Amino acid sequence: MFNAVARGRATASSLFRHRILPQSSPKFIAMAPVNARQQSTLPAGYKEDHAKGAMLRFEDSLPRLPVPTLEETAKRYLKSVHPLLSKPEFDATTKAVNDFVAPGGPGETLQKRLIARREDPNVRNWIYEWWNDAAYMAYRDPVVPYVSYFYSHRDDRKRRNPAKRAAAISTAVLEFKKSVDSGSLEPEYMKKLPMAMSSYEWMFNCSRVPKKPSDTSVKYPAEGNAHILVIRKNQFWKLPHEINGQQLNTSELELQFQRIYEKAEKSAPIGILTSQNRDVWTDVYQRLSALDVNKSALQAIESASFVVCLDDASPVTLEERAHQYWHGDGSNRWFDKPLQFIINDNGTSGFMGEHSMMDGTPTHRLNDYANQLIFTNALDFDDPNVRSSLPTPTPIRFELSAELKTDVEAAQHHFARQIGAHELRVQAYQGYGKGLIKKFKCSPDAYVQMIIQLAYHKFYGKNRPTYESAATRRFQQGRTETCRTVSDESVAFCNAMADHSVAPEQAQKLFRDALNAHVKYISDASDGRGVDRHLFGLKKCLKEGEDVPGLYKDPAYSYSSSWYISSSQLSSEYFNGYGWSQVIDDGWGIAYMINENSLQFNVVSKGLGSERMSFYLNEAAGDIRDLMLPTLEAPKAKL
Repeated sequence: MFNAVARGRATASSLFRHRILPQSSPKFIAMAPVNARQQSTLPAGYKEDHAKGAMLRFEDSLPRLPVPTLEETAKRYLKSVHPLLSKPEFDATTKAVNDFVAPGGPGETLQKRLIARREDPNVRNWIYEWWNDAAYMAYRDPVVPYVSYFYSHRDDRKRRNPAKRAAAISTAVLEFKKSVDSGSLEPEYMKKLPMAMSSYEWMFNCSRVPKKPSDTSVKYPAEGNAHILVIRKNQFWKLPHEINGQQLNTSELELQFQRIYEKAEKSAPIGILTSQNRDVWTDVYQRLSALDVNKSALQAIESASFVVCLDDASPVTLEERAHQYWHGDGSNRWFDKPLQFIINDNGTSGFMGEHSMMDGTPTHRLNDYANQLIFTNALDFDDPNVRSSLPTPTPIRFELSAELKTDVEAAQHHFARQIGAHELRVQAYQGYGKGLIKKFKCSPDAYVQMIIQLAYHKFYGKNRPTYESAATRRFQQGRTETCRTVSDESVAFCNAMADHSVAPEQAQKLFRDALNAHVKYISDASDGRGVDRHLFGLKKCLKEGEDVPGLYKDPAYSYSSSWYISSSQLSSEYFNGYGWSQVIDDGWGIAYMINENSLQFNVVSKGLGSERMSFYLNEAAGDIRDLMLPTLEAPKAKL
């Protein structure tokens, strides 16, 4: 059971690098001010600091991330590992946990240190810096495919011309950017409580920068850096989106993109360097920036508002699109930028994100909002006026030494090996969606999590540790917590579905028990009372030379946090896909969307049989639907 972890990328950092996309999209009011009813329902303690602008007005009054008690974490941890272990293994784990939390035990000392850190007035969130470093900045595997994710946009039939599509998307994104830069963007809300919005400050004019032993991020002021980085045929272009303080309209942007399409020449694939191992890229970055012309080029790239990649590709199927937006050919990108919009020659489009400083909800909101503006024609996208003085976009030049050319070749080979090892399948399930699930009186997210558990059980005959992301953004600088999906209840349900002697009524009860267990855990996790972040924080409180407590040496600790399934949900009627990679080599990355009348799963693994898993997801969705249909109330006869 435990040896499987050693075959994967189970380094200390990879065990903690989980998907940060949340289990569901928070409620937000796109650009409108908060309504009075929502304002009046805020509990005591939430104060508005209007000097910070609408977006950040609640930031200082949000509660701090709590530190759970040792006792509640011990109880929740043991419950989470129980279905994963044999009786002897569970007995050994129980002893390790009891020793850890006993009066005078190591847990007591570490808990006091962690609480002291939480109470430090200079620390807004006790895990924020630790987590950003361990899970992202100090993580040395490549951004693509391990710290990147994508959204595939719905087709825009009005804009099949790629320059026209790029211009419309840029206009809509710039509209969103105005509200972020001015601080006028309305906060998101979860359960009517405002969420942390500080991560939005890392959305535009930012970049990740390679560095040893941990990367860093740079943020440039919006003023003086009003340009888009455009990449075509591997060549970088600087496209100003403002002239004399006035934003280019959509027709002007279209003309500028068209000029780049006409003038771009096939160039050395400098962007492929950002796909390298972070330590390798750090060394290359230093060599690259040693030349003044390259240093200037890097600054133009890193300070750009966002990136538009004009790809020399025409993907059609959902899987072709997923590959294009997730990684492309590796060359027509700058993977260290947090926002990259990809436009293909056939007018299809998507988005790729690097999320070391920002969770999925902000970029989901950005993409959903931009597409909403386009599909509802909410902006003046058809203004035909074009200024005669519009300057031509400027190519960004690099100078490559012989050593740097070798570095580029090495990165190309590395990228081909990395991406070639992955299998991706899309299961676009059209049988039903959120509409029917709600008629069953089930949580849509918990329901789909059980589809995934049942599919895995069909594949392997057992269940293994599963991660789902739970948002903790209602706390200051909040990001995510782990929801451990596998429970005694979920395993009992999967076993019942495999046993045809179990009556449907019993299977239905077990299914609802599994849903309730999942909803309970993810609610606790979103309230800052999960297992994984607390145990991580306690371990970080160890001082140099102190013995590592037995709980962390127990095989169940590493096994139960080795994510054989890494899963999460973000849904939009304007997307036709989204996804990422697996976390460990023996595991699966399963991203899913729950729309009104459909479900979609993006299935990624390293040669484990993604096509079969896609089949089992389809079958499991049908099995659960058939199980639950008899529970619907019969429609009343008309008189």
